[in-house]
Amino acid sequence: MAVIFIFILGVGNFAMHKAVLESGHPLLGRMPWFVHMLGGRITLVTEFLVLLAAMLLVANGWPSLAWAYLLYTGLNIASAWLILSGRV
Repeated sequence: MAVIFIFILGVGNFAMHKAVLESGHPLLGRMPWFVHMLGGRITLVTEFLVLLAAMLLVANGWPSLAWAYLLYTGLNIASAWLILSGRV
């Protein structure tokens, strides 16, 4: 059950991440050069690796990691809201 919960949170994280990448926010221009190599897709790969690691760890006996991933998602929600609303 926790794996499904993390997967659903991961889908939301990808959606927020993609929205921030497509926003054209000036903050994105301040990222290091290697982030821009693949049009920002390297950050999506990193997001996938975090999701994969969380799902694998939960599936292999670390169910409390779901709470850590929920906290990570909450931080993503807050940062995406700040960037997309123009507060940053």
